Amino acid sequence: MQLSAPFYAASRLASRWHDAIVDPARRERTVLASLLVYVLLWTVYGTIAKSSQGLHPDMTEIVAWSRDLSLGYLKHPPFAAWLVWLWFSVFPLAEWSYYLLAMLMPGITLWIIWRISADYLDIEKRIFGLALLTFVPFFNFHALKFNVNTVLLPLWAATTFFFLRSIRSRNAICAALAGIAAAGSMLGKYWSVFLIAGLALAPLVDRHRVQYLRSTAPWITIAAGLFTILPHLIWLLDSRFEPFTYALIVHGDKSLTGAFVSALGYLGGVCGYAAVPIIIALATARPNAKMLADIIWPRENERRVAATAFWAPLLLPVVGAVASRAEINSLWSMPVFSLFPVVLLSSTAITVRALDARRILFGAALLPVVMLIASPAIAIMVQLSGPAPGAAQTRLLANEVERLWHLTTPQPLRFVGGDADLAYGVVTYAADRPRALTALPQPSEADIVRHGFVLLCFGEDKSCRLKMSWRAPDAKLIETEIVRNFIRVAGIPQRYAIVIVPPHR
Repeated sequence: MQLSAPFYAASRLASRWHDAIVDPARRERTVLASLLVYVLLWTVYGTIAKSSQGLHPDMTEIVAWSRDLSLGYLKHPPFAAWLVWLWFSVFPLAEWSYYLLAMLMPGITLWIIWRISADYLDIEKRIFGLALLTFVPFFNFHALKFNVNTVLLPLWAATTFFFLRSIRSRNAICAALAGIAAAGSMLGKYWSVFLIAGLALAPLVDRHRVQYLRSTAPWITIAAGLFTILPHLIWLLDSRFEPFTYALIVHGDKSLTGAFVSALGYLGGVCGYAAVPIIIALATARPNAKMLADIIWPRENERRVAATAFWAPLLLPVVGAVASRAEINSLWSMPVFSLFPVVLLSSTAITVRALDARRILFGAALLPVVMLIASPAIAIMVQLSGPAPGAAQTRLLANEVERLWHLTTPQPLRFVGGDADLAYGVVTYAADRPRALTALPQPSEADIVRHGFVLLCFGEDKSCRLKMSWRAPDAKLIETEIVRNFIRVAGIPQRYAIVIVPPHR
């Protein structure tokens, strides 16, 4: 009896929560408040659970990019760096604030998906579908690692929302916003070419495609998109398409068998990430073969257009990977789930009861609370297993580098190079806010010599140490060992090699 009391209270709370969302007068503010709490819960979880491991190198790399704002970078287009620069112009550069930025991406995305679903689903299905997405790791666990995949979540959702609206209404504003959002997606990651190609196929299955194609809407979308991305296109031409060369070197030139296996792994990974919501939805709907066929390829015109806009961006990468003999990763499918609730639940043969919506709301609320309770234990377990020193010890390394630098010269530290992950971490945490001498727009050699610099390597990395050898007469090679303990749990010692080349005025 005592054990059931908290669950009864939680069930009552879920019922009131559901009733507030169903009520048109309270619906929107309740969903917004719910998503805000969702963002905050997962932010606190990430701050605690990851406190023993430090910021992931993907995150510190983008901080380094943001110190050298550009229209593009060697690896990726610039949107993530622009966003990080803007964010940390307002907020302090701390782990909690970075995780807050990361969780705002799925939070905003879920809001856009809520708006998309209004065009296709009744209120119980909208609630059920939105709650289902919170069981997809892309909207919480993976989203906490802010990178170029994370920023695509709201950009793809916005592009999809405005584009589908423009197909139906041929409204000029929706068409322009679709083009701007599509350009933003390309500025986030070139993977977005599959979104644009997939959405371009959607009008072709529409019974009213002739009216749409003869209207001004598609031309407004194209013009708005090209105008938005034009500066980056000019940069690409000037840089001789460096990011594409990098992508081909890292992910291309695979055997046909290797590309095929990679494509199968991509599809299997997507199914794995979506497995829990699919199982929950199928257990609720109990569909037959006819209903499954209608889910995959609907009979109704608008649902079929939406299904095309979902399936095409998801499956076109498989065709592209095999045709170009490149490898793809299922993590890159992160932003493709904008239409997942619509595809899964919009069939008229599927009925979602108020009881079903209340139950899924209860589960969606329970997951982040349980993870928050478990977060201290997760942090300790990570510490016991030995977190990657390149991330966990970076703040301590930055402190040591600045201490050694300022023992050598009163000038601020301006440049850090050597091992890329170490350089990015020191750039992130160092009080002098230096720039990274890595795959970024490089300062002139005269500027580097005038300000001096630091090179970093892991002590055992012989190839890195060989590359960072410097013949300046006053260059110093210092070896140091760092240990990061966490809540009285001993860390693993790691040696670092630090070369300090002081300024030459």
